[in-house]
Amino acid sequence: QVQLVESGGGLVQAGGSLRLSCAASGSIFTINGIGWYRQAPGKQRELVAIIIGGDSTHYADSVKGRFTISRDNAKNTVYLQMNSLKPEDTGVYYCYAEDYDAMDYWGKGTLVTASS
Repeated sequence: QVQLVESGGGLVQAGGSLRLSCAASGSIFTINGIGWYRQAPGKQRELVAIIIGGDSTHYADSVKGRFTISRDNAKNTVYLQMNSLKPEDTGVYYCYAEDYDAMDYWGKGTLVTASS
């Protein structure tokens, strides 16, 4: 089992920045991929950014060049640095992990609001 706890959400003006953190605990050695999804009001949850196999990163086209995902293995923490935030980035951001048995794990989410 893997537990994920997000932090760092909040309210920011459009053009501003936020950094989200996701602290992982439990059977972290089983994690193959870890990253972030988001869900805007009235929309489906979508992938934002993910690290696969330790060093391969993937981003949604809508955040490329603005968001950066990184990890600190010593702290068992994954970060999402979000710059140049837009109102359409508003939503609940969920930390996500997948283990080598294709089991999915989710955090409870943290709200990000980018006001225009």
